[in-house]
Amino acid sequence: MVRALLVLPALFALTACEPAEPDYMDGLPSRPERGAWIQVEPGGATRCARGDAYRFFVRGGDPNKVIIDFQGGGACWNESTCGFADSLFSDETGDVETFQRLIAEGVLGGIYADGEDAPFRDYTVIHIPYCTGDIHWGNSAVTYGDDLTIEHRGFVNATAALDWIYARYPGPDRVFVNGCSAGAYGAALHSAYIAREYPDARIAVLADSGAGIITDDFLTMSLPQWNAQPALPPFIDALQRPLEELSLPDLYTAIGAAFPDMRLAQTAAQFDNDQIFFYAAMGGDPADWTPRFRASLASIEAATPGFRAYVPPGSVHCATIYPYMDRREVNGVAMTDWVQQLVEGDSPPDTVTCEGASCCMDPICDACLAGEDGAHCRFCDTWPQSWAVCE
Repeated sequence: MVRALLVLPALFALTACEPAEPDYMDGLPSRPERGAWIQVEPGGATRCARGDAYRFFVRGGDPNKVIIDFQGGGACWNESTCGFADSLFSDETGDVETFQRLIAEGVLGGIYADGEDAPFRDYTVIHIPYCTGDIHWGNSAVTYGDDLTIEHRGFVNATAALDWIYARYPGPDRVFVNGCSAGAYGAALHSAYIAREYPDARIAVLADSGAGIITDDFLTMSLPQWNAQPALPPFIDALQRPLEELSLPDLYTAIGAAFPDMRLAQTAAQFDNDQIFFYAAMGGDPADWTPRFRASLASIEAATPGFRAYVPPGSVHCATIYPYMDRREVNGVAMTDWVQQLVEGDSPPDTVTCEGASCCMDPICDACLAGEDGAHCRFCDTWPQSWAVCE
């Protein structure tokens, strides 16, 4: 999840031998030409938190290689967290021109990079913006206090975008499902629906900076506001339980068992500033977050053969959407290479994690503190945290 200071406004011909598109999609744009970005506004039941129109963005590329990226942007679950526009969650999508400008100016990069050496430059990219405060899982309208109504329609919005993708890209060979922050939870949950739709594709899922470390009070009192229970995949028996009885490791384990060939992965910094901020906002002790995070990864990996993790040092929140992704390295393993192997390798990469004192030796934050400017640098303002354990 991401505080509003991180929230980047979502910011974003068929050939003769390719199949015709379904009639029910004829009112929406066709897939774009290679290298071109388009904006799709699906209408219908889709909407943002305060009633604004929902839209998503698509970069044309190889139709057989598709990235589906779920945007982050905070969350809200009560009157105080939902009450201030764009303070703790993103409440609008912006437009594709703004999104393209952020890429051109170097604010965004990573999986969006399209330079000659960019690993995913020839992929089709679908960016699924986030403007509902419900980690892409919700389908409810909730009135907080006297007159603050929030449309938690993240699941509806994401499903509409996915329906467009399925119609325009009916048979990709390779699908990379990514998500940063709140988008990490969208990537994890919706990966089951994507895997069901594309049974013959090689699918890799990377949840970036969404570890699911929450308090019991949040799970039982706040999460239900979003009406996320119906979003759980009905075709996975292990998930047919009350949401408050499930943990994030349960979700990964169940999806991994249902789709054993799918590659599931997580990445987050050892002392992720933003996830710790939200954990504290839920009433948790910041010092508990890191050990709980590492225990969660170990639990998933023990039960899910296809699961891997990449844990760098420091406090920066999210990496896959930023230009510094290609400078991140852990134990000699470059993050860009690790992600590329996850998506394209004959076998998945090994789990790679910082250990001990190395978790407090972060060249990314060092560069920020030395004057480097970047959207990620705000997470280094308080680095190193006084409670970080680095023996």
